[in-house]
Amino acid sequence: MNGGPLLLVAGALVLVLPNRRVRLPRVSVVTVARRVAVTAGRSPRQAVAGGVTVAVLAGLLAGGPAGAAMAGAYAVLLGRAVMRRSRRRRAGAERAAALDALAGLAADLRAGLPPVAGLPSAAEAPAGDRLRRLMGSVWRLAERTGAPAADLVERIEADARAADRAGASARAQAAGAHATAMLLAALPVAGLALGAAMGADPLRVLLHTPLGAACGLTAVVLQAGGLLWSERLVGGVTR
Repeated sequence: MNGGPLLLVAGALVLVLPNRRVRLPRVSVVTVARRVAVTAGRSPRQAVAGGVTVAVLAGLLAGGPAGAAMAGAYAVLLGRAVMRRSRRRRAGAERAAALDALAGLAADLRAGLPPVAGLPSAAEAPAGDRLRRLMGSVWRLAERTGAPAADLVERIEADARAADRAGASARAQAAGAHATAMLLAALPVAGLALGAAMGADPLRVLLHTPLGAACGLTAVVLQAGGLLWSERLVGGVTR
């Protein structure tokens, strides 16, 4: 058995089990899967590393070194997508909380709350750097000139919500391009299913022959490159 996939497994296990020695001969897919379930709630990065480990082990058992490499590559792509989605959700929740804090602050200022007492609390709300800079500017301007802070805070909130709506519209328009890229990436799987339906054995050719393994690994590299490139294009539009 080629030692390359085992080295990949060992490296991923170091991420999953940072404080324990790893003994590869005693590791099984079921054992690693249980460990991944435990670590998933602790660190998304460790959970993804554990998922890659399980995929590499399963691919190694089912298809040898070529299967391990392909399964690991697909697991990395999937884990990356999951982590990106998790970060977007967290950032969206933090921004919504910040905008709600701004709305509450504007109402308090309209009711007569002194700006010096209200604006620092809004500056400490979870938000992006741009919102923090704007709130700091409002605070300094209100302190120095006595400008109506409520109007400034309301304008910042309105502009931020308008930017969020524009971003949501851009993401909705780019969803079609993203779906097309995912469909094109899934076409090779449909080709494998079609070959199996015709009585051929495409998996045996891909996983257990040198030419098939070379074709399969090349296809995985092209798929990954296409997905990353389309993600970059869509990200440039929705930023």
